[in-house]
Amino acid sequence: MGRAFTVLRGVVWSAAFVWLWAWLAISVRAYDHVFGALPPWLAMIGYPIAAGGAVLALACIATFVTRGRGTPAPFDAPRELVAVGPYRYVRNPMYVGAAAALLGAGLVVGSPSIALLAVAFLAITHVFVVVYEEPALSATFGDSYAAYRASVHRWRIARPRA
Repeated sequence: MGRAFTVLRGVVWSAAFVWLWAWLAISVRAYDHVFGALPPWLAMIGYPIAAGGAVLALACIATFVTRGRGTPAPFDAPRELVAVGPYRYVRNPMYVGAAAALLGAGLVVGSPSIALLAVAFLAITHVFVVVYEEPALSATFGDSYAAYRASVHRWRIARPRA
């Protein structure tokens, strides 16, 4: 029962997060006329970016639920440090995936406002990560998180440092 409830919480919080950013993306389209149209050929690039970002974000959610025994929501965070799966290559793959999905969607629909929203999303999450998330993880997981932080980049996807 405990695992099923964790999965349910993960699905609910993740869906709420996706709906929030989808609503924001739809809302900012009203400003597309300010920036002009994106070239139509960018749509072909947008599809794989959006799909890859969505798959990465979903893999992160699944890893949080199964390995971390928690959800992506800061108020219902994993109970164990998650340093496997996508988290082995970058400390914030869920945010990277979400930003890619948002950017890709903006390219697909030809919306410069949604593409800029993806950049704003990364800026907002960077501040959140530095000001709240990393200090909270340090306090919760101590030396384990310090070692993880020393070996895996915050934003750049790469093999772990030795």
